Amino acid sequence: MIRYALMRLLLWIPTVLVVLMGVYALAYYGAGDPIKLIFLRAPGDVAYDPVKIEAIREQAGLNRPFIAQFGSYIWNLLHGNFGNSLISGRSVWRMITAAMPISMTLGVMSIALTALVAIPLGVIAALKQNSKLDYLILGSALLLWAIPAYVAGPLLMVLLILVLPNASIPYGWGGLFDARIILPLMVLSFQPIALIVRQTRAAVIEVLSEDFVRTARAKGVPRLQLVGKHILRPVLTPVVTQLGLIMITIINGAIFVELVFGLPGLGRLTVKALTDSDFPVVLAITLIGSFLVMISNLLVDLVYPLLDPRAADAQVSK
Repeated sequence: MIRYALMRLLLWIPTVLVVLMGVYALAYYGAGDPIKLIFLRAPGDVAYDPVKIEAIREQAGLNRPFIAQFGSYIWNLLHGNFGNSLISGRSVWRMITAAMPISMTLGVMSIALTALVAIPLGVIAALKQNSKLDYLILGSALLLWAIPAYVAGPLLMVLLILVLPNASIPYGWGGLFDARIILPLMVLSFQPIALIVRQTRAAVIEVLSEDFVRTARAKGVPRLQLVGKHILRPVLTPVVTQLGLIMITIINGAIFVELVFGLPGLGRLTVKALTDSDFPVVLAITLIGSFLVMISNLLVDLVYPLLDPRAADAQVSK
C-alpha cells in the first residue's frame, strides 16, 4: 500500500509540470502581454507609457524567453515562492491561503452532503425499481443535473426573496455554522447528487442479480441486513470512484457559486484574476486545483482495498 501510494505521488510530478506548462504557455502566447492589458484596463487618467511598461515587464521578468520564465517560476515554486500579484503586489500565497479555507469547507461539505443524500436515495430507487418512487427519484436527479450552478444560484435566491420577503439575502460568508452556507451548499451539490444517485441505482440493480444476493434472500435474510451486509459493500466501489471524480465538478461549480453568493473563496479569486490578467494568481490556483483533483483520486485508490480486497491483491502484485 505504501509503495503504491509513493508511486502515485511520483507520477504527480510530470503531471503537474505538464499542466503548469500548458497554462503558462496559454498565458504567455494567448492573452497577450499582461502588463499592457493592465494599462489598457486602467482608468482614463492613467497615461499609456511604453517606457514604463517595458520597465515593469523587465522587473517582473516578462521580457525573457518562455523557457527561461517557466524555469524561474518552477525554481521559485520549489522554494515556496508563488510570486506576487501583478495588480496589488501582494503575495500570491497569502491571497490563496486567505481564500482556500472557504472553498475547502464548501467542497468538503458538498461531498459529505452528496454521500449522505445520494447513496440512500440511489439504493431506495434500485430496491423500488420501476415504481412511482423510483421514477420520482430518477426524475428529480435528472432535473438537478440539467440545471447548472450559474442558473440554480440566482433562481433560488430570487425565489427565496419572493417567498420570504422579510428573509435576509444569503450573501457573504459567516462560517461553517452560519445559515447563509445552506443555499450555496445546496446549489453546489445539485449535480453531484444527481450523478451519484444514478450511479448508485445502477450498481445496486446490477448486484441484485448476483447469485449471493438471491441466496441470501432465499435464506430469509432481512432486507436491511441484506442491503448493509451484502449489497452496499460491492456497490460502494464504483460510487467512491465517482465521488473522487466529482471533485472536478465541485471546483468548476464553486466559481459560479462563490460569485453569485459573494463568498470570498478561490472561485471568486479565480474570476478576478482572469478578469485582471493577474497570471501569477491564475497559475497558483491552477496548481492547487490540480493537486486537489489528484489528491481526491489518490484517496479513492487508497480506499479501494478497504472495499474490495481483490484491489489490494492487484496493487501488491504490481
